[in-house]
Amino acid sequence: MVSANDVRAKYLKFFKDRGHIEIPSAPLVPENDPTTLFTGFGMQPMLPYLLGQPHPLGTRLVDSQKCFRSQDIEEVGDNCHTTFFEMLGNWSLGDYFKAEQQAWIWEFFTKELGLDPKRLYVSVFEGNNQVPRDEEAADNWKKLGVSSEHIFYYGVEKNWWARSSYASMPIGEPGGPDSEVFYDFGTPHDPKFGDSCHPNCDCGRFLEIGNNVFMTYQKTKDGFEPLAKKNIDFGGGLERITAAVNHDPDIFKTDLFSIILKTVEDYTDKKYSDDQNKPAMRTITDHLKAATFLMVDGVTPSNKTQGYFLRRLLRRAAVKMHQLKGGLTPIPGFQAICHSVLETYRDAVYFEESKDRETVRSIIEEEMSKFSDTLDRGLREFNKYQDNQLNALNAFNLYQTYGFPYEVTEELFKQKGKDLDKNEFDHINERHKKLSRTASASMFKGGLQDQSEIVTKYHTATHLLHAALRRVLGIHVSQKGSNITVERLRFDFSHPEKLTDDKIKQVEEIVNKKIGEDIKIERVEMPKAQALAEGALAFFPEKYPEVTSVYSIGDFSQELCGGPHVQSTGEIGRIKITRQEAVSAGVRRIYATAVS
Repeated sequence: MVSANDVRAKYLKFFKDRGHIEIPSAPLVPENDPTTLFTGFGMQPMLPYLLGQPHPLGTRLVDSQKCFRSQDIEEVGDNCHTTFFEMLGNWSLGDYFKAEQQAWIWEFFTKELGLDPKRLYVSVFEGNNQVPRDEEAADNWKKLGVSSEHIFYYGVEKNWWARSSYASMPIGEPGGPDSEVFYDFGTPHDPKFGDSCHPNCDCGRFLEIGNNVFMTYQKTKDGFEPLAKKNIDFGGGLERITAAVNHDPDIFKTDLFSIILKTVEDYTDKKYSDDQNKPAMRTITDHLKAATFLMVDGVTPSNKTQGYFLRRLLRRAAVKMHQLKGGLTPIPGFQAICHSVLETYRDAVYFEESKDRETVRSIIEEEMSKFSDTLDRGLREFNKYQDNQLNALNAFNLYQTYGFPYEVTEELFKQKGKDLDKNEFDHINERHKKLSRTASASMFKGGLQDQSEIVTKYHTATHLLHAALRRVLGIHVSQKGSNITVERLRFDFSHPEKLTDDKIKQVEEIVNKKIGEDIKIERVEMPKAQALAEGALAFFPEKYPEVTSVYSIGDFSQELCGGPHVQSTGEIGRIKITRQEAVSAGVRRIYATAVS
């Protein structure tokens, strides 16, 4: 098997031997570009120079650019789609043009990589009423030995490059026709994709391995005018080219995935050779590869911007692992898969292995700790649904009660042959938010995400946690903040040093003992001054009204509070402290989740 490292090295050397200067891969998160979240294609970092800005390294450039395409997440699972990939690229900035580029890329594919010319097909621009048919490119291919039967003409949807669509190009925007190269694996045509097969057919017989963009024109108010300096932009996916060299349409069988897939097999006790496992294993392998590159580039899981997509990748991978394994995969399994990504790319110099292993380890530990229990509870609930219960309301209930992401539920619906109505889901969600805002208008909520059943349980648990910390560490402990979601509770408190494992164990045991006693929660209204005089604790007492609610848990805990509570401690379920950290001088933070 030819390795991707060999393909990458041969490509870079081939073009450096022809006067190109190698440039480093840009970060996945673009620098100084607020218009896009990720570097999604190889020429994206080159746009200023393709638009006319001189490049400091000259007019001939080459690289291998790492890319992430969030829009391809739903496509992953077949044999050729990924969210993360490397794009081999070479550029001419007003230097050589079509004839040289086509000759060189043909030589690279057929001589350097040894691809059979009889298996290569090309496409060119068919022309329209504003831009002529690209006979020049077609003639160049014929001179290189490509037969007319292997040359196909397509319109602006397939063979035109611009930053926006052809129809919406703004005045002054450059663009031009392109010419793609396809490899023919010779697999039988599937009639469901049409009566006849052709390079852009979706049946899987053909795989695009390179695109030569001829940046020729500039949009004007009267149509298109030739550019004073024409540019070449070539891009070819490393994964796809490597698959073609090895004559196997499954890119996941290349060495860019083999070590990662083996680790997935080890932790799921399933084999990739079993066809029914392939879609899930491809998703896990791709998503955790992409997640690793994002984490190393400084992205952390969150509910917005780049962090949202990282969280989505990790959670989709967790769902697939759960489905393959029939239960939760231990966190070390996710860490091991991500570490195999670092090993796979060791020779590509994308990572600082010792530092990046720790970055990946810590993020995976925190994020998967949050999600594993949520996933298990949510899937158990989902599996109770009958077909007639697969609707937007129950999807929202999974989201509201278990923190189950919409995308995960949508995918589960698809696996049962059902479509989840996103508009109806959003409508229910918005209606719920309005009811929460109305219900809590006069209530101090203290960092609660909502008032769902699980958040209410966690909120009551913070009262037990506060009292237990005071008993174990001392009465200097006072609450400094909290944040409660359906996934976990977070509690900040005053204390000068890190808690030992023994102290954490003592706190857990006290809390769970009180939960086991199923103590009734009692609420009374009284003047704030009286409540404080009688020893009730208060988090920011100045925020409470003069007459306020006091919640008591037997003689164990008494606090001013305006949030929702369970009826008795037995409803909470056991609590596990998952980690601790420093917030500021003299303030510690602990995280806890419910355990079954």
